[in-house]
Amino acid sequence: MTRPLDGITVISLEHAIAAPFCTRQLADLGARVIKVERPGGGDFARAYDQRVNGEASHFVWVNRSKESLTLDLKQPAALAVLKELIAGADVLVQNLAPGAAARMGLGYEALQTENPALIVCDISGYGDDGPYRDKKAYDLLIQSEAGFLSVTGTPDDPCKSGNSIADIAAGMYAYTSVLAALLQRGKTGKGSHIDVSMLESLAEWMGFPMYYAYDGAPPPPRNAASHATIYPYGPFHAGDGGTVMLGLQNEREWRVFCEKVLLQPALATDARFEANALRNANRHALKEIILETFSTLSTAQVLERLDAAQIANARMNDMAGLWAHPQLQARERWCQVGSPAGAIPALLPPGRQSAFDYRMDPVPSVGEHTDAILQSLGRNAADIAALRTAEAI
Repeated sequence: MTRPLDGITVISLEHAIAAPFCTRQLADLGARVIKVERPGGGDFARAYDQRVNGEASHFVWVNRSKESLTLDLKQPAALAVLKELIAGADVLVQNLAPGAAARMGLGYEALQTENPALIVCDISGYGDDGPYRDKKAYDLLIQSEAGFLSVTGTPDDPCKSGNSIADIAAGMYAYTSVLAALLQRGKTGKGSHIDVSMLESLAEWMGFPMYYAYDGAPPPPRNAASHATIYPYGPFHAGDGGTVMLGLQNEREWRVFCEKVLLQPALATDARFEANALRNANRHALKEIILETFSTLSTAQVLERLDAAQIANARMNDMAGLWAHPQLQARERWCQVGSPAGAIPALLPPGRQSAFDYRMDPVPSVGEHTDAILQSLGRNAADIAALRTAEAI
């Protein structure tokens, strides 16, 4: 079955999460992704942990369906191999330190003279220019710079996201930007340069709190897992120790909630709670009323009442609950992919496709495809042995 990016070759100088997440999604759509790694240890994300049968959790998530080529780019012979690959490629993605690719002759201006159709995507913390260009940028640091921490957590303590949200945001914008560039190249025949920063990516996702604080207005307060401005909208404990998330969006739902969930219809017209702004202002008093009712019910009973009233709700799952989620099982969202540690479960990419199947090939070991790639470039066994002896591969 033909996939959208069949025939597209992507070379990636990548590590950690942002660039690998971008290129893995390109591979999902059929692109050939050649991942360039350091000889020996490879991408340092391989050593983050050993939670997946000895493999790193981050790495197996974002590196399936790729080919691993080891090159020591400080050696001219290895750099020559890379430039030969790029000359025949469609896309180069890199998230090296700012300026590192250009110093090796791998900047867009230099490469497009040899390959005018090449699309180059640079991913960095702060972008290719500006006063922050050379600052180190890790995910947590960008969460801080982008204001994410200022609106996430409790009134007393800011909290980081439980995943690498700044890396993920940058990877998503790099992915969609490459897709757009491929479409544009189909119209013009010319490649392009894409400059994606983690700061700008996460700043885009901060659009609501930024506009809420427009023109010096107070920003949304930190309210842990509760909504900052709508109430009740957040977590509530049930009598058996479970936690239920629920959310009310309008006054009709508030009345139904009082009648069918709390079984206190008179509460709907209580002067403290008869509009969302009032409920938000008096959230502590309302929380006590809700918890008093829920304390007599199990988690399942609370969910049953909420479902019967058609009030939006969710069980607060943990990771074990997500692995076993009945909706993911019912929609057959799991498959198996290979890895250096054997077969492991993997979620299919979001979005069912009727026109093609996603590519779900193995996670590579370090340098697994080096010899095959070099042979495809015309290197013979003696050439490859010489590169290996010099530790260029």
